[in-house]
Parts: sequence; structure tokens; C-alpha cells
Amino acid sequence: MTTFDDREQAFENKFAHDQDIEFRAVARRNRLLGQWAAGLMGLESVEEYAKAVVKSDFEQPGDEDVLRKVSQDLSGAGVKVSEGEVRSKMDELLAVAREQIKAGA
Repeated sequence: MTTFDDREQAFENKFAHDQDIEFRAVARRNRLLGQWAAGLMGLESVEEYAKAVVKSDFEQPGDEDVLRKVSQDLSGAGVKVSEGEVRSKMDELLAVAREQIKAGA
């Protein structure tokens, strides 16, 4: 292998690693979001609901499916939280999830 091939392989490995970390951070964010929403709704099965939120992310690419699920569930439970507040919480929890993963939690 040449130096160029070695560098190319290193970049590909870093990209794959970064994508894996981001995937895990988004999944953790969704679990944390589910726990937060379950608390607002007063659900007893917090972890079950959090798993449902994580699963909802696989319906469509992007975050809109998670946002829609949580917003509709909160609204259906009579909790007054705007989509903007949910989106803001998603951003906040993504930062928390990234830090937890970096810390090895």
C-alpha cells in the first residue's frame, strides 16, 4: 500500500467511527426524550415508552418521525408542549447524549 492508500483508509475508518458514534448518540437522545416525555405524561412504563420512541426513529429518515410521535403523544395526553419546545429538548438531549458517549457512559 502507498501512503495515499493508507491515508484514504484512515479517513474511511474515521468516517465510519464518527457515523457509529452519531448513530448511538441519536438513539440515546431518543431514549432520553422518551423518558422526559413519559415523565410529563405521568406514564408508569417509562422505559417501555422510551423504547417506542427509539423505534419510531426507524420509520423515516431524519428526526421528524420522532418529533411527530412525541408531540402527538404529549398532545393526546393533554400535556401542553409545543413542537418547538420538543425540538429544543431534542437538541438539548442530543448534546447530553454525545457527552455521555464521550465519557463512556
